[in-house]
Parts: sequence; structure tokens; C-alpha cells
Amino acid sequence: MTRLWVVGAAVAALGLSGCASDNRAVRGAAIGGLGGAAVGAVVPGIGVGEGALIGAAGGAVVGALSDKKKGGHRWYRDESGNDFWVDRHGRRHYD
Repeated sequence: MTRLWVVGAAVAALGLSGCASDNRAVRGAAIGGLGGAAVGAVVPGIGVGEGALIGAAGGAVVGALSDKKKGGHRWYRDESGNDFWVDRHGRRHYD
């Protein structure tokens, strides 16, 4: 049981560090690893580490693919929740 808490704390720390990054692949891997570790702890036959690795790999793939959407621009969100990107002249372009 102690090992489960140690692994859970490590995965949670990885998840929080991934949220500080703008890279969606890293964030997806962190979230997927956390979810995979939780599934591995519950499902018999799958270890916590195995679940974390499978979840991290899947999350990284999904995060990397979602980073390529919307024309390759870096998108931001304003105070009202609207998505926009900024051109090289500093002008905002809303979706």
C-alpha cells in the first residue's frame, strides 16, 4: 500500500509539472500517466507502473495531435473566454 502512495505522489507531481508547460504533448502525457496509474491500481492484472506508462504514451500522442489543430497558430484565450491568435504585427485574430 505504501508503494501505491509513493507512485501516486510521483505521478501527481508529474501531472502538476505538466500543467505548467505550454506543450500539449507533455501535458497529455502527464494527465494520461496519472489516469493510467489510477486504472492500473484498480484493474487486476495491470500494475500501477504499466498503467502509468500506457496512459502516458496515449496522452502524449493525443496531446501532440491536438497541438497541430487550427492552422498551426499558437492560440490564446482572452478575458471573455474567446480564442484568438496573434500575427507578426501584434494583431489579434479571433476564430
